[in-house]
Parts: sequence; C-alpha cells; structure tokens
Amino acid sequence: MRKGVFVLLAALVLPALALADSVPAGWTCTGNCGSSGANGVVPLSPAGNSAYEWVSTNGGTVSVGGLPTGALGGETDGSTLASPIFTASAGDPLNFYFDYVTSDGAGYADYAWAALFNSSNSLVAILFTARTVPSPGNIVPGTGMPAPTATLTPPSVAIQAGTTWAPLGGSSGGCFDSGCGNSGWVDTTYTIGSSGSYYVEIGVVNWDDQLYDSGLAMDGLTVAGEPVGGGTSVPEPGSIALLFTGLLGLGGLARRRSVLA
Repeated sequence: MRKGVFVLLAALVLPALALADSVPAGWTCTGNCGSSGANGVVPLSPAGNSAYEWVSTNGGTVSVGGLPTGALGGETDGSTLASPIFTASAGDPLNFYFDYVTSDGAGYADYAWAALFNSSNSLVAILFTARTVPSPGNIVPGTGMPAPTATLTPPSVAIQAGTTWAPLGGSSGGCFDSGCGNSGWVDTTYTIGSSGSYYVEIGVVNWDDQLYDSGLAMDGLTVAGEPVGGGTSVPEPGSIALLFTGLLGLGGLARRRSVLA
C-alpha cells in the first residue's frame, strides 16, 4: 500500500504565528522543539499557562528520541527536550501535563516518553509512555513499553481523532491508516523518592521510517507546587518556516510503505 502525497491545504492556514523557534531559557533541545500557544488539536493545558513546550519528529535528528532505557529496535529520528535542573526533597510531588499527537498508524508505531534524571545524568524513572497504535485503542500507556511510574489522570487514554497541529509540519492534519490521533492533556504526578537535584526530559521518535510525524506537548512542570524554570510566556510571532519544513518533504511521502498488521 502506498502512502500517497497528501496536500494539506489546512496547514497553510494554521495559526503558525503561535509558534516560536525557541524553548524557555534553561531548557535544552536536541532535534526540533519549541513553544506554542493553543494550536489545532492541542489547546492550552489545564495548568493555565499561556503557552506550552513541545517536541516533534518533524525536523528531528537521526538516533535521537528513543527510550533512555535503550532502543526497542525500530527507532529512526526524533527529538528530546530537557528541563533545567531543580532541587527537590524526598516526598515532594512532581507534576506536569502532556498531550501526544501522531499522524502515523498501522505498524508504524511512533512513541513518546518522559523520564526523570538526577543531576549526574543517571535515569531515575520512566514517568510515562505514549504510542501510536495499529488500530483504535489506548494511546497511553504505550503498547509494548515500560509501565509508567507516575500516576496518570486518566490512567489510560483511548486515541482521539484529529492530528492538525503545526509542530507536525507537513504531516499536520494527515493520517496514515488506523491509529493516528491524539491523547488530549493527561495529568502526571510523581513523588520524589530522595532529596537531590533532578531534571525531566521528554522525547518523541519515529518508528521504522521518517514519514508521518508525531509530537509531544508538555506544560505546567512544578515541584512541590513551584514552577520549574519559570513560567512559559506567550511566544513571539515566530517561524512559519517550521510549517514549510514539513511541506517541502511531501514528495518523500509517495514512497511505498508496507502496511504492518
């Protein structure tokens, strides 16, 4: 079956000015990350901020975005975003929201995750996973991935229709076979086990090829109720080039891909 070239006229009128090229000061990106106001199927989060952070496989980097516990075997390219280092005491609650959006489907099981690291870059916990599913079903937690150590509200999420989101570039609004869609905002809570210094990292990766992109939005990161790295401000009118990056790759979408069961 061929993934045909789809012309995303809607992408040309997306509110791309809600995007910014940069992430907040102190955050570290590898691949393609940014900040956005409400856009497409990803509204502002329940945290009440005027913008959120995101990572996308559109414009991602090869061999980036896989699980920090090790690749599962089909990862290609992706992106990661790490928060500033923060201090926490044992028993402090770590909170944030996330929203996973994927335009891929069938056997092309893109995925996303969040993890807690200490300041020595040692993995403390995989907080959650989210994954494209081959047929309508739960997108959170990710199928075939580590179980979440954080408490998720809701604890599992069935995939919702809709992939229009400018960080996906030319894949925005697209859908390959069954399984594409979004999770909506999910509340994440984790209790810090030991006093120390930490950071949170999120990642997203394409599976088996670099077509039909996926992304993860994150917002409201707090420790014991205090924001990490300051609040996220409304982005300056930013880069329409982000949208065009994906559109320029539309010709590549005509390559033949087998549909996996």
